[in-house]
Amino acid sequence: MAAGEVALAEAYAVPDTAGRSRPFVRCNMISTLDGAIAVQGRSGMLGGPADRRVFQVLRAQADVVVVGAGTARAEGYGPARLDPELRRGRTAGGKSPVPPIAVVTGSGDLDWGSPFFAQAEERPIVFSTARGLSSAGAPAAEVAELVEAGEERVDPGRVLAHLQGQGRGSVLLEGGPGLNADFVAAGLLDELCLTLAPRLVAGSGPRVLAGPELPRPLDLDVVGLLEEDGFLFYRLAVPPPAGGGA
Repeated sequence: MAAGEVALAEAYAVPDTAGRSRPFVRCNMISTLDGAIAVQGRSGMLGGPADRRVFQVLRAQADVVVVGAGTARAEGYGPARLDPELRRGRTAGGKSPVPPIAVVTGSGDLDWGSPFFAQAEERPIVFSTARGLSSAGAPAAEVAELVEAGEERVDPGRVLAHLQGQGRGSVLLEGGPGLNADFVAAGLLDELCLTLAPRLVAGSGPRVLAGPELPRPLDLDVVGLLEEDGFLFYRLAVPPPAGGGA
């Protein structure tokens, strides 16, 4: 079905999160036919109008957006912005007009005076290690909520535990590949929303996941598929572990 012929908010509705032991985690990525997730280091050059609409709707559905510091730098992240209709939908559901963005950084090396922090409508959250937070210093505490979530590396489980404690039931993970892989390796990914762009890029750039091969392929269930202008929009669920819950 064409993306323009459906109500995207319904097509991408977050499952009921009541009673879950951790937030629902959905990852949003774009890939070319040959597996590239960026051109010249940026994913924005791969998409089109429909992809941007889906991107906005997914953000509108989330209680918090989580992104790695490297991706935030490469993509030139600014404060979250949503169009008026999506803002109204969030406030009607009891949410803030835009979701806060949480940045995961091991080093704490961020530009604390950038528009991402200085102009944020919702105070950003920064997850880092004890060393990273120590190196960030006082300027960081003035513009962001700082959370220690690991010793040598940021632990995705501790990230989700903190967000669960804040009452945030749904997380939108926006990469990069290393952070995506950390969530997958920890068994903490519930859904992948993958835009497949009808393009070839070549090169040797990163893919949706980074790092060594998984011990075995992770099979996903297709729960939704839309098309517009040759772009395919997959909604893929990660099956729950055998005998396990959320």
